[in-house]
Amino acid sequence: MPDLISALAKHMEWSYRELRSRLTRADLWPQGRMARLACYLAGLALVLFGLEKILDLFGNWGEYLGGWVSFLTFLAGVLFFILAFRWVKRRILWRLRNRLIVTYVFIGVIPAVLLIAMAVITLYGLGGQFAVFVVTSEKDAQLRSLEAVNETISSELAAHLERGEKPIPESLVGLTKRDQSWSRRHVCAWYDEKPLPLCNEFQGSSLTLSALVKGKFQDIVRDHDQLFLRVASSLPVGSNTLTVVTSQPFDKELVAKIAEGLGEITLYTTSPEGTQAQPAENPTQSKALAEQKRSGGIVITTSNPNVGQNQKSQQVLHPAFRVGTMPEPTGSFDREITFATPLNILDWHTGKPVQPGSVVLQVTTRPAVLYSHLFAALGEFVRGVTYILMGIGIFFAVIELIALIIGTRMTRTATAAVADLYAATRHVDRGDFTHRIPVKSSDQLADLALSFNSMTASIEKLMQEQREKQRLENELAIAQEVQAQLFPRQISELESLEVYGFCRPARTVSGDYYDFLAASSHKMILAVGDISGKGISAALLMATIHSAVRAYSLESMPQIREPVAVGTVAGSGRMMATWPEGIEVSPAALLSLLNHQLYQSTPAEKYATLFLAVYDGLTRTLTYSNGGHLPPILIGKEGSTRRLEAGGTVVGLFDGMSYEEDSVEMHPGELFLAYSDGVTEPENDFGEFGEQRLIDLVRSNRHLPLAQISQIVTTAVDNWIGEKEQPDDVTLVLARAR
Repeated sequence: MPDLISALAKHMEWSYRELRSRLTRADLWPQGRMARLACYLAGLALVLFGLEKILDLFGNWGEYLGGWVSFLTFLAGVLFFILAFRWVKRRILWRLRNRLIVTYVFIGVIPAVLLIAMAVITLYGLGGQFAVFVVTSEKDAQLRSLEAVNETISSELAAHLERGEKPIPESLVGLTKRDQSWSRRHVCAWYDEKPLPLCNEFQGSSLTLSALVKGKFQDIVRDHDQLFLRVASSLPVGSNTLTVVTSQPFDKELVAKIAEGLGEITLYTTSPEGTQAQPAENPTQSKALAEQKRSGGIVITTSNPNVGQNQKSQQVLHPAFRVGTMPEPTGSFDREITFATPLNILDWHTGKPVQPGSVVLQVTTRPAVLYSHLFAALGEFVRGVTYILMGIGIFFAVIELIALIIGTRMTRTATAAVADLYAATRHVDRGDFTHRIPVKSSDQLADLALSFNSMTASIEKLMQEQREKQRLENELAIAQEVQAQLFPRQISELESLEVYGFCRPARTVSGDYYDFLAASSHKMILAVGDISGKGISAALLMATIHSAVRAYSLESMPQIREPVAVGTVAGSGRMMATWPEGIEVSPAALLSLLNHQLYQSTPAEKYATLFLAVYDGLTRTLTYSNGGHLPPILIGKEGSTRRLEAGGTVVGLFDGMSYEEDSVEMHPGELFLAYSDGVTEPENDFGEFGEQRLIDLVRSNRHLPLAQISQIVTTAVDNWIGEKEQPDDVTLVLARAR
């Protein structure tokens, strides 16, 4: 049993992880605060809903939770709507093409649709209003006809009364015979508010004098729950007043005559029993109103002062009659147009307006019918107007089609360029700088593609240059290591002479040179040089001079060819040989040999300055020759200075040169100072560092150890240069007699 529960738990955990992984890949798993809050609210609303249903089983306890369920559901719905909008925006609007389509829809399509919808609604409203206008115009024409007849009858009756004749009903017999419409009309007259015998009953009802009759009157009135077109006029006859009222029923027959050739007309009125409008909030009337609406009536809501101030009331309009027939459509766009308008009705007995909306006239027709009525007077000119409107419509449709085609092509051009650019960036992201975007146009997008291609080509070139630079740096690092081996690292000092050398390249490798060679137990060769130029070429020439100095120093010894004469340790700076006493090494001869070799083996513009000296510890004599190098300086124990200038020109520039040689005695405590131009020539705003500043600096610190003197000098040079780049190699050679 425990194993089954454990397996079931693992399966449920695996299912949960799989479901979460799938929803996460589909971007449907709630990850943000808003998403988690929406899920929490939805879950809470669901729990409360379930609790509400459970509590409803035990009474009405659950009704208190209904408001909270609705509130939480509303909040969760709002949050889910925002999240859905963001999700749709991410999914649909990620692509530029979709963004352009949406932009086109909002800028071009939606305004056009709104304009078309507005035009259709406007035309529909205008068409319906025009249909109602046609009907009301016919109604007004009937009223005007009644008014003309009523005026005629009034004049005739007034003439009879003025002659003292008594009007009788037979006076209208001739009028009835001449006009068949008079069979539906009812005329009644009052003289001094007394009915004349002319007035008779009509369709079971009789006319009464109304307060509405004051001077002239014409309108639709309600009399005994029936509608009439009624006109009245009052004329003074002597000292009395003659009032004549002419009436005609506003019934199906009259409306059918008006609707002839127009369409279908329906007259809606309140119930024959005169049902009073009920308040809209009255629950006892809601079912009755619904039944009346389903039976074909219209429920309208109006303001009823009889119900209460600012109260709304509802009443049901029933179709009193429907006349006319709908004409056949002339085309697919010849749809039905239905429009209704309330009629202003006056109550004949009270003289007050009937409640608004109690009588509604509804007209159903077609645009073709209205079109024929509207342009009936224009004749054949209408056909020309129709063709013009059709031509304008076709013209605008063609323009819209051309705009759609051009917009689609431009959209494809822009999106294709962006897609190519995106694909190119993916190639660059993978390190493929050889990819190029195809250019097929000559617009700004093409310039962007060309610029991208130029950029990738430049990056590719820079990468190659970087690789080449890295290779050169690796080679320079190797050359630096090799050159470091050429400078003396372990120096066997003489009993009467201590030496120290320092060289710091301006670049990776140096073109300066210095060396210390122990010729015997009491002799040492000192060499200091500066190669023209910098970098690898200067370093190679420095290595050549280093090897040549060592080789020629050995060859100048007669015993060099004896087996016991030579033994060297690479980089030690010490020549392990037992040379007989009295052997002389000539610095001037060495310079001549080096000059010849360099002249023969190097380009014409390559040369070097070189100072060579041999120190004899027994006699404390320094024999030297200077090949164009800055003259070394001897600084005495008391601070005096001597320059070692004997020698000649630079080495390797001219062939067959000879060099002078000189010897000086070094007193105990006297300091030998040799340097390159990288020490004295650095400049700042105050000028060069200078030789005198170097001499003063060494002179003031001459009692310190040689390594410390070298550090003081190089620090002073660095401070003089400041943040600028070191212009040249800095080389310093110090020796002190003991």
